[in-house]
Amino acid sequence: MKKTIEIRWHGRGGQGTVTAAKVFAEACMHSGRHVQAFPEYGPERSGAPLQAYNRISAKELRQHCPVLNPHIVVIVDATLLDKIDVSVGAFDNTLFLVNMSAATEETKQKIGIRDEQKLFYVDASQIAMDTIGKALPNSPMVGALTRISGLAEFDPLVRDVEKSFGKKFTRKVVDGNLDGLKRGWKEVREL
Repeated sequence: MKKTIEIRWHGRGGQGTVTAAKVFAEACMHSGRHVQAFPEYGPERSGAPLQAYNRISAKELRQHCPVLNPHIVVIVDATLLDKIDVSVGAFDNTLFLVNMSAATEETKQKIGIRDEQKLFYVDASQIAMDTIGKALPNSPMVGALTRISGLAEFDPLVRDVEKSFGKKFTRKVVDGNLDGLKRGWKEVREL
């Protein structure tokens, strides 16, 4: 890795967006990189829009401000596409990952995707319903992001999720999140 990769997450309170950014950072760290993961909240309440950020680099990170020019934008809640310009500051080759069942050319237009930018999608909410019984799309989104970014290795990611979630949740919840992670990895698609 030659440069610092910056990721901006868009989600709503209660969807696990901040946790997803932290879990992804841990997986990148265990792949030998320097990382940052931090949130930026508006009103701290369930359902309120929020952003979280990651920085991943081969060298020590000294910058501690929000991500203004993301290499990757992760949209955990597609309803935000009608309310927020998620493409602000994006590079000409930024990757966009959206939680939705199917993306279309209309989705690209709504986001404002340009020629060299890429759009990926995964139905993370449905995967979460299938695997943990709740629409908490964070684990499937982390699995999908890991695959499209190539910034972390999948097996260490699985171990990190198991270790992190195993401290807080029952075995059933941990297994459901691991299944969601794996399905997110397998089911992410590019439009």
